[in-house]
Amino acid sequence: MKVRIGVGTGGAPATPDGLGEIVDAIDDLGFDSLWLSEVLTGTPVDPTVGLAWAAARRARPKLGTTMLLPGTNVVRLAKQLATLDSLSGGRLLVTFVPGLTQEPESSAIGVPPKARGRAMEEVVPILRALWAGETVSHHGAAGDFVDVTLTPRPVQRPLEFWFGGMARASLERCGRLSDGWLPSLCTPAEAAEGRRVIDDAAAGVGRAISPEHFGVSVGYARARLAPEAVARIASRGRGHAVEELVPVGPSALRALLEQFLDVGFSKFVLRPLEAPASWRAELEALADAVGDLQT
Repeated sequence: MKVRIGVGTGGAPATPDGLGEIVDAIDDLGFDSLWLSEVLTGTPVDPTVGLAWAAARRARPKLGTTMLLPGTNVVRLAKQLATLDSLSGGRLLVTFVPGLTQEPESSAIGVPPKARGRAMEEVVPILRALWAGETVSHHGAAGDFVDVTLTPRPVQRPLEFWFGGMARASLERCGRLSDGWLPSLCTPAEAAEGRRVIDDAAAGVGRAISPEHFGVSVGYARARLAPEAVARIASRGRGHAVEELVPVGPSALRALLEQFLDVGFSKFVLRPLEAPASWRAELEALADAVGDLQT
């Protein structure tokens, strides 16, 4: 397996100097990719804008996003991502997510949580057809349009996308529709079981997901988390103790990644859960701890 480690920034500074420090350090230290998440009501920068800026600053790192799929204009989304992939020379990595269910984010997305899975299933074939250069007409909840052909097209053909999610329905949807899986807040045992569900769902519709396309987004801490952070993680942890999901310190982080490697997961997005005083120093320490795992 090719082991790749990207860096997720969470609340990356929305300033040229702040984001520039992160992009430069990722490139200088040999990390595979920069990841920006789409949270409409949070502090992160818009991922398409932030990644376009990062692409112009440095030419090597891949550009990753966990991006909302429900509630978007499908033609606009297809155009934005195809343009970003084209201008960056084929460096775009996309994971689509249904979005948070907590307010105010849930309302801002514009699609009720229980309807988001259905919305994703409607949008996926439209995206694939547009990126393939087909002329597309569609009449449904995702849009009402006739004879749309997309330009520019992505450099990557096909432009692949992964899904997140841990619910059974999300896993089966991933197997039927996506090109890979990037969950978060899960144990290695849960990841291994989720992969079995995904592989079975893929086989059920006559397809297969590459063994190289299974990864994990791992939030980590340098020291004991504050009580409010612990409570927030515990609310999404499906009954797990927080220490099972969030490694504290470099040795614990490395040990967790090795456990994921043992069950066949080889792509990682590592996210400091508290913004560091210096991103350069943070990523230097991260490279010392786990950088040699990349192959």
